[in-house]
Amino acid sequence: MLDICDVSVFYDQRSVLKNCRLHLAAGERLALMGPSGCGKTTLLRLALGLQMPDSGTVRSRFQRPAAVFQEARLLPWRTAAENVNAVLNDTRETLDEAERWLSRLSLADACRLYPSELSGGMQQRVSLARALAFQPDFLVLDEPFHGLDEALQAHTVELLLHALPHDLSILMVTHNEQEAVALGCRILRYHEGSFC
Repeated sequence: MLDICDVSVFYDQRSVLKNCRLHLAAGERLALMGPSGCGKTTLLRLALGLQMPDSGTVRSRFQRPAAVFQEARLLPWRTAAENVNAVLNDTRETLDEAERWLSRLSLADACRLYPSELSGGMQQRVSLARALAFQPDFLVLDEPFHGLDEALQAHTVELLLHALPHDLSILMVTHNEQEAVALGCRILRYHEGSFC
């Protein structure tokens, strides 16, 4: 469970979030929508404990958070399978499991390829596979389909939907309402410093 209560955040004396409240129950899926610069990514950072608010409180009972960002953030010196294996025991014995996660996202043929050999869409799917292999109880998605063409977005969302555990809590940022609906998210829209 995640509770964000009366949180405010300022950058250079400019208010980004103002008395923001958000509650995410176990198994719930929420999508944040709003204009660029309104504080969506800041809210994700607060939820992950990567940033502290200037005022208010953030309480999370999630034990195993994972995140996927706009950029894949893969280790360039590791293959796709090795990138996924990094969140497992990172041993030869867990490499098969890493490859199974890649297969679930239609990347069976990419296991031995390095990030530089993968398209942008493939890199994002490796990132998603890595996050899911970690077996999180809370998944944060910060526009993970940004930059993909419409057909590839739809395909990646469909693959992800089938790979997600049904009880996984999700907090995502998107500009695409169809993505949010496809993933079963309730949509919260930005309004005057908060999301409702």
